[in-house]
Amino acid sequence: MKQIYLDNAATTQIRDEVINAMTDVMKHQYGNASSTHSFGRSSKALIEKSRKTIASYLKVSAGEILFTSGGTEADNLVLRSAVRDLKVTHVITSKIEHHAVLHTIEQLEKEYNISVSFVNIDNKGEIDYAHLEQLLQNTAKTLVSLMHVNNEIGNILDIKRVANLCKANNTLFHSDTVQSVGHFELDLQETPVDFLAASAHKFHGPKGVGFVFIRKNSGLKPLIFGGEQERGFRAGTESVHNIVGIEEALKLAYSNIDAERKYIQELKRHFIKRLKTEIPNVSFNGHSGDLEKSTYTLVNVCLPVSAEKSAMLLFQLDLKGIACSKGSACQSGSIQSSHVLAELLSDADLQKPSIRFSFSTYNTKEEIDYVIGVLVSLIQSKE
Repeated sequence: MKQIYLDNAATTQIRDEVINAMTDVMKHQYGNASSTHSFGRSSKALIEKSRKTIASYLKVSAGEILFTSGGTEADNLVLRSAVRDLKVTHVITSKIEHHAVLHTIEQLEKEYNISVSFVNIDNKGEIDYAHLEQLLQNTAKTLVSLMHVNNEIGNILDIKRVANLCKANNTLFHSDTVQSVGHFELDLQETPVDFLAASAHKFHGPKGVGFVFIRKNSGLKPLIFGGEQERGFRAGTESVHNIVGIEEALKLAYSNIDAERKYIQELKRHFIKRLKTEIPNVSFNGHSGDLEKSTYTLVNVCLPVSAEKSAMLLFQLDLKGIACSKGSACQSGSIQSSHVLAELLSDADLQKPSIRFSFSTYNTKEEIDYVIGVLVSLIQSKE
């Protein structure tokens, strides 16, 4: 049976070069980076080299990059410290953010009694920039948290526009860029974002490591206390092999970005074309069917299948060797439907199966054609 992985928005295959770099560190560079002997200094040097490399891609200083366990920790660090330490009392976000942001804000609302405003979005998930500007007139100390690329529908936020709006209104801006770092270039000298989060396993790196960008002199303080690792921001012995892994993954992502973007976008174009040809009345959630307005890495498809006939569709795809998802992997164990699609779709469309297919450089057109064939046969067999 074929095994086809089209769930790259959930996690990606680690590149061989990344595995080799990490293995070398685990075998030969096992010193504690906080130790002052040569073993420790060698590990410390690797961490600082990785920090400088990552900073160079974002056009920031090395001191503004702090390593975390991933995007969720990075989001929590920024949001919680902004409220606790920077005295933010008003947060502006949207109802289609990742739960790492939404659930953290919900908790902060309970703990600190902050006010939360949700920017309006249309039925494609596009934010209302005029409404955002209106919300920014609030005189309270405010932080905006809006993701760059939506993890379920692939919509791309005009991050530079939002950053400039926030700066003009003396407002802090945090963006979850987990789905965009490694896939899109970000120049943080030109785009005045205050904080952003990234995770290695979204761009062919290891799980369990990410980073947070914290603009210099922000005033943020740590969540995890103990030693002085990560400039006192994140106590705990550094995972040197993972940090080297995220550096290597990001280097490879950006050194191959144009060729891989072109290749993956062609896969997406082919997938959309075949779907429209083979499955009449198929629709695309958000802007995911628009090659200009969404990331080239995913498509979220609403299939013309009744609720009664759709319950087992994802399971049947899995039986055919096809890995895809209903939405965010972080909520796949939940019986609840996607909170993102709930904001966009009609009740009738919510009853139909919506499936996210996400691509990488390891996929092929032949795989796409196989998936289309399976989808068509499953839909026809249910009629």
